[in-house]
Amino acid sequence: MCDWFLRKGCWWQSVRLRVEAEVKSTEAREKVEAAIKRIFPTLELSLVGSSLVGESSSVESLDRLHQLLRQQAIRDSARSVMLRSRRDNIARFMLNRQVAFVGKVSFTGGESPLGPIIVTLEAPDIERLIDYLAPRTREGKPVREIRY
Repeated sequence: MCDWFLRKGCWWQSVRLRVEAEVKSTEAREKVEAAIKRIFPTLELSLVGSSLVGESSSVESLDRLHQLLRQQAIRDSARSVMLRSRRDNIARFMLNRQVAFVGKVSFTGGESPLGPIIVTLEAPDIERLIDYLAPRTREGKPVREIRY
């Protein structure tokens, strides 16, 4: 049900996710795909040039990332990275591919030896999407969890 009474609308209905990672000639495509799938398990990936690319317009595609940010207790740092990376209605950040391969999330500010997983989020209300993934916290607890 949408928050029509709060005039927020159905924020999750216009979410777009794009994930991409270059597959270097020295790498096995399966390992790169496994790293992405451990963070975004429902994403369908295809090889575009030398990169694996997946796109989704479903907020459910972010469920595992949402869960991992809580399990690893890195909501504050995730929020900071996402807010710094936003431009207009887009947030673009990079994840460490080697860490993703073991099912964990680690943000990287630059290139890693194997290259990053590049995540692009787009939503009319990008701050609300960031609030959903990594809400503000007080003493380690979310001030307010947003649901879809």
